[in-house]
Amino acid sequence: EEISWYFDGTRIAQITGDQSYICTDVQCNEGTERFRDRLKLDHQTGSLTIMNINTTDSGLYKLVILHSSSDSVLIFTVAVQDEIKRKSVKEGESVTLDPDVRKNLKNDLMTWYFTDTLIAEISGDQSKICTDDQCDERFRDRLKLDHQTGSLTIMNIRTTDSGLYKLQINSTHLRRHSISSIKSFDVSVINSGLSSAAVARICAAVVSVLLLVAISLVLWCLTERRKGEY
Repeated sequence: EEISWYFDGTRIAQITGDQSYICTDVQCNEGTERFRDRLKLDHQTGSLTIMNINTTDSGLYKLVILHSSSDSVLIFTVAVQDEIKRKSVKEGESVTLDPDVRKNLKNDLMTWYFTDTLIAEISGDQSKICTDDQCDERFRDRLKLDHQTGSLTIMNIRTTDSGLYKLQINSTHLRRHSISSIKSFDVSVINSGLSSAAVARICAAVVSVLLLVAISLVLWCLTERRKGEY
């Protein structure tokens, strides 16, 4: 048997008979730089371990096993989640979640999720926002997509919009989709002040106090006048 591992079409490791090597041939020069000292092969199982993985390692990994009688191929799609970015915003303001990536308009599929509910999508030169009922109620007329950058803007944000937002970027490889990266944003919406109901209650209380003070002042004036007359 001969076992070869490929990343996005570039060979990165191989096992032949009782010999194994990682990224030593000319074809693998690019892979050598990308995976230098981070790959480990198990000669018994053929498994490949990627150490200290990072987002640039996301993509399509292919295992090709050459038998004397037939060949077999196993494909693995690996998605490395980026560090969660945290954002705080006051209620009523707008916030933009910028993934800071370059979008390939032809090949990339970008989908935004809020607590695992799909809220927006960019595919090719088409984009759509929130088509299901669950999403319409929460974000109706408050989402905006930037088709060039993939960024999502939430307008007139509410405290109920606090939570985890996730962008999944799928890139096309070998006529199929594989998850290439995931960007996550933890959004905290700060209550900017009292609610309208609370303000109304406070105003009513203030008016009541003023009325009591005015009535008390009038009664005091009448009392003093009567004293003067006597």
